[in-house]
Amino acid sequence: MNAGEYQSGLNCNVLVLNRHYMAIRIVGARRAFSLLFRDLAEVVSLEEGRYSNYDFESWCELSHLRRDFEPDGHDWVSTIHFHIAVPRIIRLLFYDRLPRNEVKFNRRNIFARDKNHCQYCGKRFPTSELSLDHVIPRSLGGKAMWENIVCACTGCNVKKGSRTPKLAGMKLIKRPIKPRHNPLVHVHLGHHRYRSWKQFLDHAYWSVELK
Repeated sequence: MNAGEYQSGLNCNVLVLNRHYMAIRIVGARRAFSLLFRDLAEVVSLEEGRYSNYDFESWCELSHLRRDFEPDGHDWVSTIHFHIAVPRIIRLLFYDRLPRNEVKFNRRNIFARDKNHCQYCGKRFPTSELSLDHVIPRSLGGKAMWENIVCACTGCNVKKGSRTPKLAGMKLIKRPIKPRHNPLVHVHLGHHRYRSWKQFLDHAYWSVELK
């Protein structure tokens, strides 16, 4: 295993469940392994449509087998003595608290909600080429809130200026709303490695906090 493969494994994200199998946050692989090694969590693994549970020792043993028979099915971390697969999901053994329901109002979550699409022309842009636009300008009493902030490309932002969309002859492609759960989760679910998260994130009232 080369250094790049080792690093990519540690860069993976892991979904954390509480003791009652409710999704509560997303953490990095380092944090997940720390919890597993201290017997504060167990691995929840999707296998042929069913979920199985493993403590740290049994997960190491399973990783040894999977390294031989299905190495491409996992991301890996290498130690001096063995390779270990990065789990997709872990369950905290002694944590009962419920997930937080409030989605943070910040630039990252607004970009994720709008999926990096300008809400006036509908085209997708890199984050560096997008700005945040007040639908009702601040000069007209518009507030900084989910329902009044959208992504806008430079061209549309300049065209709109300090006017309402109607006065500028422009139209929003969809009405901005506050997400019911963290929009960044959908970004992760688009990647095949995180498909096992879906069952735990299907309920709209589950809100996953990113750490």
